[in-house]
Amino acid sequence: MNDQHSAGGRERSDGPAVPAHPSVLDSVVVYASGAVCRRRARVALPPGGRLRLTGLPQALDGRSLRARVLDGPPGTAVTEARLEPVAELRTPAELPELRAQLDEAREHECAVRERHRLVLTAIAETTALRAVPPQRRRDEPLRRTPADAWLELAEFVDERLARLHGRAGELTRELELAEHETEVLTDRLERSSTAGPVHPVETSATVLLTLTPPHLATDPGPGPGPSADPDAPISPDASDANSNANATNATELDIELEYGVPAARWVPAYRLSYRQGSDTGQLVLRASVAQRTGEDWTGVRLALSSADLDRRTDLPRLRSLRIGRSQPAPPPSGWREPPAGLTDLFAGYDAAGPRPEPRRPVPLPVAVGAAPAAPLMPLAGGTRAADEAPDFLGYGAPPPQPGGPMPAPPMPAPPGAPAPAPAAAPAPAARRARASRSAAASARGAQAGYAEAMAGAGTGARAGGGGAGGLTADTGGERPFAPPAPDAALLDYPALVLAGPEAPAARRGTLGPPSAGRAGEAPSPAASAARALIALPLPRHAVPPRVSAGSFNHRFDAAAPADIPSDGTWHTVTVGEIPLSVRSEYVTVPSVEEKVYGTLVLDNRTAQAVLAGPVEVTVDDEFLLTAALPTLAPGGTQRLGTGVTEGIEVARRTELHESTAGMLNNSTVLDHRVHVELVNRLGRAATVEVRERVPVASEADIRIEERAAWHAPTVPSPECPPSTRLWRVDLPPGGRAELDGGYQIRIPAGKAIVGGNRRN
Repeated sequence: MNDQHSAGGRERSDGPAVPAHPSVLDSVVVYASGAVCRRRARVALPPGGRLRLTGLPQALDGRSLRARVLDGPPGTAVTEARLEPVAELRTPAELPELRAQLDEAREHECAVRERHRLVLTAIAETTALRAVPPQRRRDEPLRRTPADAWLELAEFVDERLARLHGRAGELTRELELAEHETEVLTDRLERSSTAGPVHPVETSATVLLTLTPPHLATDPGPGPGPSADPDAPISPDASDANSNANATNATELDIELEYGVPAARWVPAYRLSYRQGSDTGQLVLRASVAQRTGEDWTGVRLALSSADLDRRTDLPRLRSLRIGRSQPAPPPSGWREPPAGLTDLFAGYDAAGPRPEPRRPVPLPVAVGAAPAAPLMPLAGGTRAADEAPDFLGYGAPPPQPGGPMPAPPMPAPPGAPAPAPAAAPAPAARRARASRSAAASARGAQAGYAEAMAGAGTGARAGGGGAGGLTADTGGERPFAPPAPDAALLDYPALVLAGPEAPAARRGTLGPPSAGRAGEAPSPAASAARALIALPLPRHAVPPRVSAGSFNHRFDAAAPADIPSDGTWHTVTVGEIPLSVRSEYVTVPSVEEKVYGTLVLDNRTAQAVLAGPVEVTVDDEFLLTAALPTLAPGGTQRLGTGVTEGIEVARRTELHESTAGMLNNSTVLDHRVHVELVNRLGRAATVEVRERVPVASEADIRIEERAAWHAPTVPSPECPPSTRLWRVDLPPGGRAELDGGYQIRIPAGKAIVGGNRRN
């Protein structure tokens, strides 16, 4: 039944049934945005050359669907792979338990709400109880109402209201609990995996494969051969086993399906283990992966890539540079005549017989965040191409002739007038012949009319004096004809889509913007899931791989199978270990802060890059902190800060001596002296890097002379600019070191440094 009601190519009811086989997800490659999944299926060779594979997610990208035969009879190949959605009816037992609990909670909430409403109605009715005296006749004297009756009525009302209010309070609390339970179950269902069935009727994706008939060549198999012993006995069991194996290989196929899914992404995360005194460390890559593809990745071979799954490959366009009078660049026409005989291309499709009319979708309100409509081609006079003809590019419908009147829109029917009667439908054969003749005439008219219009576009525009749409003198207010100018979206050739046989006859075989994402259409479930996954907040210190990878792409293969449910949340997966050279060093900048900071110097001596991301640092089996690891290219070196080290003390003192020098005391000498003391109170040796700074002269008559054993950084960086000076000191356990440095600034005697002569 599913084969006859498929949305793709429909099969005849009298044809053979296509066998359906399940497929198993084998491997997944997650890119910076999106993933490529590969499924495998071991199936028997179908007698009719067609089979169907099930188990695919609904959110797959049909453009990326690929199929091939990995193992099977020689000559067997896949000639067509067609994606077909099939509606499936689920029984209540097949729905997840969470969905059943949510339905029960909603029913319980509705029942409690109804009881609460009935109690409130009873309270209102009881409150409205009043003693109504009987209507007195004209000649009847006034009656006395006994007070006991009033008191009994009041007591009855009070007693009933007390019971009803108590019941209303209980129902209010019960209703609050029921609403809370419904909210909790709804949130759990939204966070649960989207792979299982949720609704009683759902649409699943299947792939209809068409195979080439195999070349059934007779293979006698390994015989005795000339060198074999002819007198050796042949076991009948062995011969039967060989024949069965050959028959199995000749009738079984190993098929692989490959497709892309957009709702998947990953970011790197790490765990660094280091022991004091060791020269190496273990950096474990633990990626955070999130996916909402509609299928659970259970026991799959996982690979992670920093490349883009779908990236434009447009070549840069260089424009000519001219010296002289400024001239606007001519806009590209972007138009080419349709090829001759385009209508005959679909003659066989039309001769196959009438096809059932497609179901028209129910108009829905535009969803928030829907993609904008595809731009239409403007026409002369301020109208759009879609308002005048059903074709986008003008390939099918010929444009109006120059000077001809524009076609008037049909007048609306007056209120209350009967609807016009539809024309009688012609016979199928006559309808096909008429459609073929009209399509051919339309295509010929389009080619001739559009070519003529494009040829006379420049003359008409110059004659108007104001470009397209300008009014000419004494024309009766009519606008001269101007050919349609192609929009920027129509010149985006990689994004254009070829119209198939289901398109109108005038648009068949032509290129146009894709129909998906136009105004009034809701986004597809795959696009909605992809947008929701892009908006998912990143973990702390996480960096997208495309940002940290730069101009290079890297791939990481997981060492073990992974399980990632389709719930749209982050899941941590251990990918593998990256050996690094790690050494512990300490850095202090006493001119800014008299504290010593511990750092781990990471050297990547492997051919694999380490992308930026959060790293959990463990030193001597004790968790230290979670820091941000920068990108570490192959052969690169980076520092990772581990916080303040209290076991190493630093102190800094400065002195300034000002004097004059020169033959006529025409120079002022500012002698700055720096004294730094370090004390190591750790139980191990430590290497400390002391960073100081010296001023940089910006004028020729200012000289700076250094006198210290420090040195400038080998490669300046934002952390260590060229004015930085470094000391590297090795302190033994309990050791002490004193560092003396300084510099002299010589300036003219009549000048002073802005901000004061003291630089420290």
